[in-house]
Amino acid sequence: MNHTPVEGFSKMSKEGKIEWLVNEYLDGSENAIQILKQYWNEDPALQQLHDEFSENTLSNFYMPFGFAPNFLIDGELHCIPMAIEESSVVAAASKAAKFWISRGGFKTEVLSKVKLGHVHFMFRGNKEKLERFFIETVLAKLFKDTEAITKNMQARGGGILNLKLVDKTAEIEDYFQIHAEFDTVDSMGANFINSCLEQFAQTLKREIYDSENFTSEEKDSLQIVMCILSNYTPDCIVRAEVSCPVEDLAEGDVTSEEFVEKFSRAVRIAEVEPYRATTHNKGIMNGIDAVVIATGNDFRAVEACAHTYASRNGKYSSLTHCEVKDGVFRFWLDLPISLGTVGGLTSLHPLVKLALQVLGNPNAEKLMGFVAVAGLAQNFAALRSLVTTGIQQGHMKMHLLNILNQLEATEEEKNYFVNYFKDKTVSHHAVISEFLKLRGVKSVEELKKN
Repeated sequence: MNHTPVEGFSKMSKEGKIEWLVNEYLDGSENAIQILKQYWNEDPALQQLHDEFSENTLSNFYMPFGFAPNFLIDGELHCIPMAIEESSVVAAASKAAKFWISRGGFKTEVLSKVKLGHVHFMFRGNKEKLERFFIETVLAKLFKDTEAITKNMQARGGGILNLKLVDKTAEIEDYFQIHAEFDTVDSMGANFINSCLEQFAQTLKREIYDSENFTSEEKDSLQIVMCILSNYTPDCIVRAEVSCPVEDLAEGDVTSEEFVEKFSRAVRIAEVEPYRATTHNKGIMNGIDAVVIATGNDFRAVEACAHTYASRNGKYSSLTHCEVKDGVFRFWLDLPISLGTVGGLTSLHPLVKLALQVLGNPNAEKLMGFVAVAGLAQNFAALRSLVTTGIQQGHMKMHLLNILNQLEATEEEKNYFVNYFKDKTVSHHAVISEFLKLRGVKSVEELKKN
């Protein structure tokens, strides 16, 4: 089917957008209209709130919203909210929490909390003169011209921490930056940082244009390319860790020494092998993203930052590390992450507000710790399975209900299969075969006919 462009889609009513979408792309399907509308909230005010979170909203996309209990973090017991569709994640986090609750729990520490932004600009002229002028004339005025913007942030204990001129001409001809460091306290701070950066650009331009130190050619060469925060925050770091005597790590038939040897080797492989590190870190991000989404933060920024940090030494590597020293096993995660507990969805989305309440309405630093713990717990659970029973046994048992739902199994049939696979390995083929046998048919096609 050939489609035609639409004019003024964002200005249409919600009903009009649905009608256009269904007629243009879904063959006028009444069922499609019903699917979109059945996810609307019956409270019109609440639905409008969700509609206004984004552009061209036609429905709500549900994600499972669960909780992982029994997390002992810095001596206090917590229940961690997680929004994620992958069946095994919440179960794995809960299992890790239960494992460590009797072994001292999780410890967290914010190592630094500097956020970054840059004014990217071009300048063709004397570099030494530009640097001297920046330090002697421009720097103080950058702080002064942003006083109105930074006043409230400074009152909360944050603000601009440091500004410097960076010469990048070795990489791109005539390319310079104003590198800016910020503390945005309990807000993620994107709007604050970008507002400061745009003022920095105006100040730089004004001061150079008004100065007699530069030739007209140098002034004309100045070009502001862009002013934007960086989602890479290598100096906004939280550490989460667990530790216990090696003898406390015995696992079924696996001795504690054997467990530690296998576990340490698995981490080491992820440290040196990018193919493994990618999957290893993806597992860490399963836990991290789930909490970031549940608390109304930007998981795309968190993902981008974590993976850049994992590559900081020129080769993609593990975000977690472990060691054994003086008979003590230690496993930790250093996570670069920028989060907010004020502003954005944190004060608007009812489930986000509830999630933060469950966590005790933490400040940004505390939330950084919770998120890092979720990532560490997820990674511990995955590695523990990999080096002992194997990952598929637990994962496929969690996936069992998804397979049964695809087959439209009844509650009675679901109970039968949960019991049937208690002592068997779950596989897609095994579930289908037993299901066909139970229904007395020979193929999935016959199921559909019935």
